[in-house]
Amino acid sequence: MTDLKLLYVDDEADIREVATFSLELDPGIEVRSAGGGAEAFAMLDGDAWRPDVVLLDVMMPDMDGPAVLARLRERGDVDGAPVIFITARAQAEEKARLLGFGAADVITKPFDPMTLAQDVRAILAR
Repeated sequence: MTDLKLLYVDDEADIREVATFSLELDPGIEVRSAGGGAEAFAMLDGDAWRPDVVLLDVMMPDMDGPAVLARLRERGDVDGAPVIFITARAQAEEKARLLGFGAADVITKPFDPMTLAQDVRAILAR
C-alpha cells in the first residue's frame, strides 16, 4: 500500500532511472519522475496526482532546482509538500543556501541507492 507519493525531478536520465528504481524498493513509495521543471509542471497540470514530497535536482538546464521550487510555491498546488534537493555540490555554504530556499534537506550525489528511500523517510520524520 502506497503511503508516500514522491515526485523526482532530474535532467539526467540515468540518475533518474537509478533513483526511481531505488526509491521503489520501498513498497510504500509511489514515484513519478520528470526530466526537468517544464515536464514536472506539465505532469502536475495534466493530472490530479499530487506528491507528498518532491526530490529535486539543483543543476538543470533551462530551470534550475531553486527556480522550480519557487514556481511550485507560487502555484500553490504542492505548497505543503516538503522539497529535498539532491546535488553533487554539497559544501556547507551551498547546503545552507539551498536550505535558505525552504528545502527540508539536501541529499548529496552520488547517493546510496540502497538507502535512498530510508534517507528520504528519515528527513520527513524530522
